[in-house]
Amino acid sequence: MSFNLTEFLDFNYWKQLFTTDVFSVGFLINVLDILVVWYIIYKLIQLVRGTKAIQLFKGVAIFIAIRFGAELIGLHTLSWLMDQVITYGVIAAIVIFQPEIRRGLEHLGRSTLFRTTKQEQREEEKLIKALDKAVQYMSKRRIGALITIERNTGLEEYIETGIPLDADISGELFINIFIPNTPLHDGAVIVRQDKIAVACAYLPLSESMLIPKEFGTRHRAAVGVSEVSDALTVVVSEETGDVSVTLNNELRPGLSQEEFLETLHRELMDEEKTDNKRSILQSFIDGVTKGGKK
Repeated sequence: MSFNLTEFLDFNYWKQLFTTDVFSVGFLINVLDILVVWYIIYKLIQLVRGTKAIQLFKGVAIFIAIRFGAELIGLHTLSWLMDQVITYGVIAAIVIFQPEIRRGLEHLGRSTLFRTTKQEQREEEKLIKALDKAVQYMSKRRIGALITIERNTGLEEYIETGIPLDADISGELFINIFIPNTPLHDGAVIVRQDKIAVACAYLPLSESMLIPKEFGTRHRAAVGVSEVSDALTVVVSEETGDVSVTLNNELRPGLSQEEFLETLHRELMDEEKTDNKRSILQSFIDGVTKGGKK
């Protein structure tokens, strides 16, 4: 059964659907068709949650509601107009929301086929210990820091703005980078593939009015990168020494050491457990789209 958007938005289609014998094969296939469509919509909303594309879904929902309402009332001109908006709006949406669509495809391509190795788990644990050691040291001494961990969404455009290091991860190196008045202390450190990829990187600043005014440029940069990617970013305030984490367009300020470690384990270790299967073809696609990432 092929899916037709015009048929899906046709009131007569739904009327015929629910007047069919509920025990017939055709009815059950139609129900399955609807469930699959709604599952796809649900997963798409999950992928774009916290991004600009969520506004697109709200707009599409409004247009669809108007389309159904116009059909029920008998406003044929408005119904035809909504059909055109929905049809050609798809093309416009692809152009306008290209970054979010790419992110969704990257998530889709990261469905995996074998379990995370013990080596990968050890690397994640090493990263968590290094971050905890560095963050607690800098927090007590009020040394400002901004550390971004690349996950599924590539950060290549921001990595290109920094000074390449490609160094092994260690708490001592994190601390040394952010010591005030040193050449690398300004800007962000970006971690990629269990390596400190760059220092002094520039991240996009968030323009959100919801960020409290007491938070400075580091926090706005951390929120900014979380708006355009799924990266996890750690911020240490040089004014108060408070530790914050940003993820999925959410700022979690003033974390205790226990809360900080719990967040890292949940977001880094649990992510490795859920992304536990990966095909050769998908690895190849990721290598092409991410420049050899993983």
